[in-house]
Formats: sequence, structure tokens, C-alpha cells
Amino acid sequence: MAEIKDRENALIVETTKGNVVIEMFPDLAPGHVARIKELAREGAYDGVVFHRVIDGFMAQTGDVKFGKSGGKDFNPGRAGMGGSDRPDLKAEFSNMNHGRGTCSMARAQNPNSANSQFFICFDDAGFLNRQYTVWGQVIEGMENVDKIKRGEPVQDPDKIVSMKVAADVK
Repeated sequence: MAEIKDRENALIVETTKGNVVIEMFPDLAPGHVARIKELAREGAYDGVVFHRVIDGFMAQTGDVKFGKSGGKDFNPGRAGMGGSDRPDLKAEFSNMNHGRGTCSMARAQNPNSANSQFFICFDDAGFLNRQYTVWGQVIEGMENVDKIKRGEPVQDPDKIVSMKVAADVK
């Protein structure tokens, strides 16, 4: 496994395609990193599907309401339309480039509407810069992200098996 410098600000994500390690950027997006860690520590992301995966662009997940496979509200047709039971977050836009492996928050048209959903870029998506909140970067396992099944919506989607803050993993 990659050397993790700050285990409190790193995620270990087990997907149906293999493990992914994400370094989080609390200096760049403190509110978003805090939300991701809070939900990860509650197990909210465990079982959540990758509901929108566009080849050459990104893999989106994180709908903890409608996208949790086996959850009481799971609805493949509505996956991507929900969030968490917490209020939406204020945008924390930056000059960080949306390059390969960048983790950024999904949102509706309102810039301050990010909640729990996020995406991982497959390739450079610089056109998103300063419009979406970058909160992390894949530092290991991008080859596993590349294997995630494509679709809008995805049929029989891959999912996050578990997502944990590295500091909580022994």
C-alpha cells in the first residue's frame, strides 16, 4: 500500500473492483473533507453504487440515500438524486486542477448544493476548475477506478464495499 503521510486525512476505499486510497485536502476544502470523514466514519458510504460513470470523464458515487445497495431507500432509478440527511455545503472552489484521479464534489446547479455525492476523474477535466469543490486525490488504486462499469445509469453497478478513514484502520 502507498505510504500515507496523514492517516487522519486519507481514505481507504474498498470497491467491487479493488482498493483505492485517497489523500484528502483539508486545507483546500475543510468543510467538504469534514463531511466525507463524518459520513465514512458512520459507514454511510458502505454499499453505495457508482450510479453515473462516463468513459473518459468520471465515476460518480456517494448518494447515501437512494444509492445504497440493499438500503431501505435504495432505488436504482433514483440513485444520484439524493444526499445525506445533513444540510448542503457551502462551495469551497479553488484553483486545483480536475486532473486524473482528482476527487471532487457533485452538486446541482446551485454552487452551494454539494452534500455527500462525489466523483473521481478518469482524465483531465479542467473545464470543471473553480466550479466544483476538489477535496482529494487518488494516490493508489486508480487502475481499479478505471475498471468501474460505465453507464448513465449503470446497469448492475459496481459499488463502494467500505470506505474508511485510514486512521481508523488498524
